[in-house]
Amino acid sequence: MTPSESQPRPALPGVSQEPRGARDPGPEPFEIWNVWESGAGNAAANMAWDEALLLHAGETSRPVLRFYGWTEPAASFGYFQRFADVARQTPLRPIVRRPTGGGLVPHDADWTYAVVLPAGHPWYALRAEASYLRLHRWLQAAFARLGIETRLAAEPRQVQPGCCFEGYERNDLLWQGRKLAGAAQRRTRAGLLIQGSVQPPPAFGITRTQWHQAMLEAAREVWSVKWESWTPPLSMEGTMRSLLETKYGRPEYHQRR
Repeated sequence: MTPSESQPRPALPGVSQEPRGARDPGPEPFEIWNVWESGAGNAAANMAWDEALLLHAGETSRPVLRFYGWTEPAASFGYFQRFADVARQTPLRPIVRRPTGGGLVPHDADWTYAVVLPAGHPWYALRAEASYLRLHRWLQAAFARLGIETRLAAEPRQVQPGCCFEGYERNDLLWQGRKLAGAAQRRTRAGLLIQGSVQPPPAFGITRTQWHQAMLEAAREVWSVKWESWTPPLSMEGTMRSLLETKYGRPEYHQRR
């Protein structure tokens, strides 16, 4: 997948300063974020939940970090991609259209997450490139806590167009020269949705749970974020079920172009 002013926040450990002109104030001091460990879901439900979180972003008032998994091997593709093109590029089924942009992403062994920020949050005001950079600096700091050294890609490298993890974009997170993490965004009047995927190699030797904890600790240490466990209200679940019925649960939606 691809790519307010206040006092500057400390840089994430081991990460260079961001490019000139990028605004990156980070969360306000002692800000409370919601974290939702939603478990594994099927491909259609996962996409429906992420869009429901975005639609309700103005009601939650707090940023939400959602960790989730997949009940079966699947692939997701960017909102603007053609179904026929991506269907030829992967044997994974089902294939679902994401509410965000970007390229084709395999979900057979990845660690998946979403970040949703309401429109009034400082992160929402960032340009797409600065937002993408901030996200991957966060991931970089989390992996550093686990003893894993990563770097941000300085320049893009395309191998197979349309396939997110076959090459990399600027500011993608790399480990030993290969793409480790990518993300895509969608911005509406309600808020900002970021969908991200980490493709951990077996050599990592860490678990998904350890990575989740490292993500929380990195944000707590650098940005003074306080985390509160959270589950969606019934109204949001109703939105998710409606999206599942009218969009993501229908093959014709994913194949419409």
